[in-house]
Amino acid sequence: KVRSSNMKDLQKLQQINISMAKEFAEFCEREGLLCYLCGGGCIGAVRNKGMIPWDDDLDFFMPRADYEKAWRLWKDGRYVLEKPSGELVTHDLFFKIRDRETTYIREYETDVPTVRGVALDILPLDGYPGKRLSRMLQCLWAYVYSLFCAQLIPRNHGRTIQWISRACLALVPGRKSRYHIWKFAEKQMTKYPMEKCIGYTELCSGPKWLRNLYPLDAFAEAVKVPFEQIELPIPSGYDQYLRIAFGDYMQLPPKEERVPSHDAVVMDLNKPYDEWIREHETFNHCPGL
Repeated sequence: KVRSSNMKDLQKLQQINISMAKEFAEFCEREGLLCYLCGGGCIGAVRNKGMIPWDDDLDFFMPRADYEKAWRLWKDGRYVLEKPSGELVTHDLFFKIRDRETTYIREYETDVPTVRGVALDILPLDGYPGKRLSRMLQCLWAYVYSLFCAQLIPRNHGRTIQWISRACLALVPGRKSRYHIWKFAEKQMTKYPMEKCIGYTELCSGPKWLRNLYPLDAFAEAVKVPFEQIELPIPSGYDQYLRIAFGDYMQLPPKEERVPSHDAVVMDLNKPYDEWIREHETFNHCPGL
């Protein structure tokens, strides 16, 4: 594996992320769509006025309605949109914007037949229904969606979950059948109108985040804040969101945890992916499956 821990490489990777974030935020502003930095990018905006020094990627939240408009409106150029579909298994649960002028391949992406450059993750925010039964069903459908869309066996969630997941995928081996299942599950988990919901939740970020309930007003609008040499949007209620998701987000983590967290099996920030793959035609395996 390659870790973006070399300071020169890390700084270049961060600058690529910032350029991509600027492009995406400007696109959303032009189209009248809400987007906000989330996760480490949002923490960095508040605490560091830019990238967390050891962070190596940026992510955005979008309310579901804006998210669905965004991928339909996006026009590929240097930055290419990649989204799971019936023809493409990306092993992700959301769409990404990728930089075709770089090569950056994570372990679970080695069999994805699209541009594998530095990626900007765009995650939807969905309504959290107030009724307990509705919420339980939503979480169940979110699990089904996650399994059949990503088509990977979950790690770090216990042997029982792994066994159930492996059995479910074995029972439905066909790509078309898996696609129809996750599209149905997606429809079920996102069917709750926002005017009848008590808050927002994350359905496409993994089990750890699935139980989070964020107040509606935390994401009512986006506010631009300084971020390195530019400005980027964060949720107007960023403090509410960050405290629920991360606790005391202003407190620095232990020194040993201040390292980039996203390993790559290949990273070449100076070579377009199309060139790199032509030079490595035999590179196509996926240890995560």
